[in-house]
Amino acid sequence: MTSVCLRGAAQVLRPPEVGLPFLRHDRAAELTLEPGDVVLDGGRIEGFSGGAADVQVDASGCAVLPGFVDCHTHLPFAGWRAEEYERKVTGVPYDEIARAGGGIASSARSFAEASDADVLAQAEALARELLAHGTTAFEGKTGYGLSRDGEARAARLGRELAARVVQPMRVTGLFAHAVPPGFTADAWMDEAEALARDCDVDALDIFVESFAFGNEHLARMGAIARDTGRALRAHVEQLATHRSVPVALEWGARSVDHLSLMHLDDVAPLAAAECAAVLLPGAELMNAEHAPPARTLADAGAIGVLATDFNPGTSPIASMPVIAGLAVRRYGWSVREALLAATLNAAWVLGWSDELGSLEPGKRADVLLLDGPAGHVPYRFGHNPVAAVFAAGEPVWVRPDQAWRVRQT
Repeated sequence: MTSVCLRGAAQVLRPPEVGLPFLRHDRAAELTLEPGDVVLDGGRIEGFSGGAADVQVDASGCAVLPGFVDCHTHLPFAGWRAEEYERKVTGVPYDEIARAGGGIASSARSFAEASDADVLAQAEALARELLAHGTTAFEGKTGYGLSRDGEARAARLGRELAARVVQPMRVTGLFAHAVPPGFTADAWMDEAEALARDCDVDALDIFVESFAFGNEHLARMGAIARDTGRALRAHVEQLATHRSVPVALEWGARSVDHLSLMHLDDVAPLAAAECAAVLLPGAELMNAEHAPPARTLADAGAIGVLATDFNPGTSPIASMPVIAGLAVRRYGWSVREALLAATLNAAWVLGWSDELGSLEPGKRADVLLLDGPAGHVPYRFGHNPVAAVFAAGEPVWVRPDQAWRVRQT
């Protein structure tokens, strides 16, 4: 194992106390951004006082952060949907595109037509793109199989991808993503339950929408998750208000994702619960959606989380810095709020906050060196601020113009 000393950073992002599983957003201002060193040894964070090391990193003028955790992506998928995006931006609503065989159905056709090797090759390349933008752990979902065999294949390929990439990866069974042709929603839930019981996945998810599944199906998925010992995740209130948040909370959901049109009466119960509000500003921008009540959720003390929703249709965005920039601009969030949502709180959604998501002694050494202060992440929108990425203490990506900072001793 390589020992690393990141020396003389202008800012080191640290939590207000050690051992926090998450930090509610009304406490985000307690995160510190003070000058210092960060020492990595044996794949772990050793401490914050510089010394001898195999690799010395000149962090002058830089911020050092924990690696970003992207807790909502749809990897692996096949192909892209650029022509669909053009239809959307010229005025065709997403639900109309979906009902005409676009949207999820289009990605399902691409997934079915691609070989396993091609699906994994694309996904591995995209995981490297995530890494170059600072994502050192992520989640991927099934959902583009749209058949019993197709969804089982998606779960298997998710596990194969996890075995190939640098980042730790969770696999979520989004078996209730869309209603396949020839099924009713009720009938497909029987198939989704069988998949949930048979497939090797870490969590279960469902898309609640007028052309997908309803709150009664969300409750059923909650019961399946509880019975199988999996975390429940839920895509809710993205395109219309269905009052799904109370149902998800009743069934102990780990997160509710999207929330663009959540009912304001549901803010306080969500903020009081141990259930994360996963916000997806990339999808909101690319799909011309409403912004969620993000400022209200943060002020109420919700467990706020940001993720890319990386998928070929509604959010083909791999960069967590771009997502953080969108959140700061659209939500009126501070830099600390955005960084908290992309690190510790996101790690908690995946059940990894004891290992990932913050700079604490003993945690896995997934660490980012930025090329400037943390405030430049949202301010220099579109710029990739990541100068170097350390995964389990090893330098796994260094931007060529910043290579001078990293020196073997």
